[in-house]
Amino acid sequence: MSLLSDAVRREAFAEASRFRGDFYACLTGRRDVLFELADALLCADGPVTSPVDLTLVAEHRRGHGALYDALNRGRLDVVRLRRALAALSQPKAADDRLVLAVDVSNWLRPDAECSADRLFCHTFGRGRDQHLMIPGWPYSFVAALESGRTSWCQLLDAVRFGPEDDVAEVTAVQVRRVVEDLVAGGSWRTGDPDILVVFDAGYDAPRMAYLLDGLPVEVLGRMRSDRVMRRPTPTQLEYSRAYPQGGRPPKHGKEFRFAKPETWGEPHMATVQVTDRYGTAKATSWDRLHPRLTTRSAWIDHDGELPIIEGTLIRLEVDRLPGGGDPLPLWLWSSATGLTGAGVDLRWQAFLRRFDLEHTFRMIKQTLGWTRPKLRTPKAADRWTWLIIVAHTQLRLARPLTEDLRRPWERPVEPNRLTPARVRRGFRNLRPALPCPARAPKPSRPGPGRPLGSKNQRPATRYDVGKTVRRPESIGERDRIRP
Repeated sequence: MSLLSDAVRREAFAEASRFRGDFYACLTGRRDVLFELADALLCADGPVTSPVDLTLVAEHRRGHGALYDALNRGRLDVVRLRRALAALSQPKAADDRLVLAVDVSNWLRPDAECSADRLFCHTFGRGRDQHLMIPGWPYSFVAALESGRTSWCQLLDAVRFGPEDDVAEVTAVQVRRVVEDLVAGGSWRTGDPDILVVFDAGYDAPRMAYLLDGLPVEVLGRMRSDRVMRRPTPTQLEYSRAYPQGGRPPKHGKEFRFAKPETWGEPHMATVQVTDRYGTAKATSWDRLHPRLTTRSAWIDHDGELPIIEGTLIRLEVDRLPGGGDPLPLWLWSSATGLTGAGVDLRWQAFLRRFDLEHTFRMIKQTLGWTRPKLRTPKAADRWTWLIIVAHTQLRLARPLTEDLRRPWERPVEPNRLTPARVRRGFRNLRPALPCPARAPKPSRPGPGRPLGSKNQRPATRYDVGKTVRRPESIGERDRIRP
């Protein structure tokens, strides 16, 4: 057992060392400062409250001017860094399947009038449970999930939405790029089960399945409880029995209204499981259900006949919720058809694992200080975001290597059950053993700066908030805008 443990530690140390070298190679401008800034994120005591405080950490050997100069003018090869992240050993689900979660987290900047590309971000539960729209930078993250209850995941990509972007199209391009990098990195090979991509209710799962067509992926998304779907297209025999007088064959089957149980009919599959957190979980599924698409909104530019996107609809009921409250039924749609009972249970359990990404968002915001800097330009915010991803990745790679430096009031845990924050406490002791390619700083003198008492003669530009492109919602409006 000890030999196996030593082998695991040696492999983890080698992978962490390789990733640090790959990360340094991705830095093409102000590379030493950016590399030391990532180490300072990992070695600072307590939560990061401001980037300038990281210059006081011993691992950051340069001044505060070099830090902000690197964030504003540094260069990072994002394409190469994405491939380096995809080439790492990825966490797998219970059936040795890759499960990717996609979600948006907002970097709120309500008072940054001089920052460009801000959008109105939907926030929950602020100010007496009010849902407010606050200006900020929304970022779309893609992460590989683990199995079981954990706060760990592997962040693979981050994309900031701009004023002209369509969320679904940009997300589809992002997921396609991540899947192609995983395939090129050897994390998925021919014969492996399809990669499961999990979306929340903010995405249209059938449309995402259509946009990701051609990839070895299966889309699993949450559906609103007021949706209406259609049953499979009747066969020629079923049509002749229902309409003996003939006529044009229907393109869609009968309606399936989520809010009307009388339209459900007999389910294709039903399973029952007893869980510790939710009590009895009952999953009911209906096979080959699809939405009835129309030439409006997202499908207005579609050429030719609208597709029929069939999948499996799953309705999940539980006895209780961990935080209390009345549990409501959960509707899920999977792009796979012909699922067995075990396959249905695997899907809804994988969707519940999507909430592990929320723990990662909380960790990078509250502990690593992702949204703390008051950066002006979106490009500087992108560089800082990628440094946060690199720091979080190094914590995951150092998970088998660090010791548990727990507080006196904390309970001891097994080495493989340490949280990201507790791994970060011991990273400073591990860092001297890891390679550090950053060079020592050269002696220099600070510049004179702006003369004392002089005023700024170049005021910064103010930018509006919100979308700059309005998309047509009907064919007539489309033809008027683009004749």
